[in-house]
Amino acid sequence: MENSNPESVNRQYLSREEENDLWRLCGDGDEDARERLILAYRPLVFWIAKKFRVAPQRYQDLIQEGMMALIKAVDRFEPSRNNRFVTYGFYRIKGQMTNFLQRVEARAPCPVDDSETVTPDPFDVASLDWKICLFDGIEALSSREGEVIRELVLEGRKAREYADSIGMDVSNVYRIQRQALARLKAWLELEDTTERP
Repeated sequence: MENSNPESVNRQYLSREEENDLWRLCGDGDEDARERLILAYRPLVFWIAKKFRVAPQRYQDLIQEGMMALIKAVDRFEPSRNNRFVTYGFYRIKGQMTNFLQRVEARAPCPVDDSETVTPDPFDVASLDWKICLFDGIEALSSREGEVIRELVLEGRKAREYADSIGMDVSNVYRIQRQALARLKAWLELEDTTERP
C-alpha cells in the first residue's frame, strides 16, 4: 500500500557515500545531484517548522521560507570544510523562518516545546544534537527501520495512522520502532565516543 503522507512523496534518503558523491557532482554544476540533495533534506524543513507556534494560515508561508533557505544552503554549502550539511542547513533554515516570523508578526516567534511535537521514545529527544545526529544514524538501519523512525520520530506521525497506511499491525510498528531506537542508541553512543578527543 502506498504511503498516504504527501510529504514523503519523492523523498530520497541517502547513504553517506551517496551523499558525498552528490555533493561532488553538485559542486561540478550537476543539476540532478542538486535536486536530489534538496529532496533528501526537505523533511528537515517540515521538522523545523513544527517547532514554532504559528497560526495555520502562516504554516505554508513558513514552509516556503524554509524551502528557500534549504535551497540557498545547498547552493552555498562547502563540503571541503568537513562540516555536516544537516547542522549547517538546520541553522540556515531555522534562522530564515525566525526572521520571516519576526517580520510578519512584528515579534519573536514562540518555539514549541519538543514534548508537544515529538513522538515519545526511550531517549531524551530534547537534545538538538541528538536530533541532528539522528539524520546521520538512520543510514545504519534497515530500510524498514529507517522508514519507521522517519515517519514516527521525524515526521511525528501516529503509529496507528502509519500502520494503517502501509497495511501493518500497529504492534509490529511498535516492535520495529523499539528495535530501531535501540540500534540508533548504540550507534549514537559509538559515534559520541569516537568523536571525543
